[in-house]
Amino acid sequence: MEDVFIQNALTYAARHRRELTERLGFGIHGIIFVAGNKSEGGRTAVKVHRETEPYLRERDAYERLKQAGVTEVLGFNVPQFIRSDDDLSVIEMSIVTRPFVLDFAGAYLNAPPHFSEEIWADWEAGKREQFDDRWPEIQAVLAALEEWGVYMVDVSPSNIAFVD
Repeated sequence: MEDVFIQNALTYAARHRRELTERLGFGIHGIIFVAGNKSEGGRTAVKVHRETEPYLRERDAYERLKQAGVTEVLGFNVPQFIRSDDDLSVIEMSIVTRPFVLDFAGAYLNAPPHFSEEIWADWEAGKREQFDDRWPEIQAVLAALEEWGVYMVDVSPSNIAFVD
C-alpha cells in the first residue's frame, strides 16, 4: 500500500522536474517529502495523500489561504500552496519553520463538521490537555482561520507548533 504513495510522489516529481531528497514527515493522511527543484534550486514539500477526500479538503484550504494572501496566522507561518495534481492526490507547498500552522487535510471549508455537543466538548477537553496554558493562543489561531472559512479539526502540537 505504501508503495502506491511513493510511486505517486515519484511520478509527480518527474512531471514537475523535482527530485525527492528525504521524507519530511508522515501522518494519517499522507507522506511528505522534501523536493529539490532540478532547474531552479530551492526546496519544497510534496505531500502525497492516502485518500481523495482529505486531499481535496487540504488542497481547497491551501488554495483559499493563497487567494486570501495568507502567509501567517497570528505569527504562525503557513505553507504556501505551489500546485497540486488531482490524479496523484499530491500537493506541493513551501517548507516553513516554527512557529507554524499546517496540515489542513482534516480541515473543513465554510462550516465546521456536524458533531454533537458531547463530541465537541470531549475534543476541546483533549486539546486543552495537549496544549495546556497555550490553549488560548491555539483558540485564537483557529478563530483567525475561521475568518477565511477554514475550520481546522486535526489540531495537535505537530500541526500548530510553537518555537519552543
